[in-house]
Amino acid sequence: MEFQTIPILRIFDEGKAKEFYLDFLGMSLDWEHRFEVNFPIYMQVSKGNLVFHLSEHSGDCTPGSKVFVNVSDLAALHHEVTSRPYKYSKPEIEQAPWGDRCFTVTDPFSNRVLFNEPANP
Repeated sequence: MEFQTIPILRIFDEGKAKEFYLDFLGMSLDWEHRFEVNFPIYMQVSKGNLVFHLSEHSGDCTPGSKVFVNVSDLAALHHEVTSRPYKYSKPEIEQAPWGDRCFTVTDPFSNRVLFNEPANP
């Protein structure tokens, strides 16, 4: 049996969300949906098997959430992300209190994504 978790993150501005998730994090836009023109957007972004749903719908989720993402090569991801010209986030790799290495990025809607590399994979 296999499972996949897909967090839903609340957004308020489609352009800012795409700038952060697509341009800064390097994710791909898989699809987007609106019930009608000028309605809130709901979209899926992904990078490998990391998948997020981004929603402008007020009842879907709470802004300011935090997502914990394990990665196998934190240094490579950090280099990739920080090499992009995004002036609103300059994450640094830190030693986590639990012994792993990690860095956190915060989107324009106060959602945080913590990328973690386990010390003992």
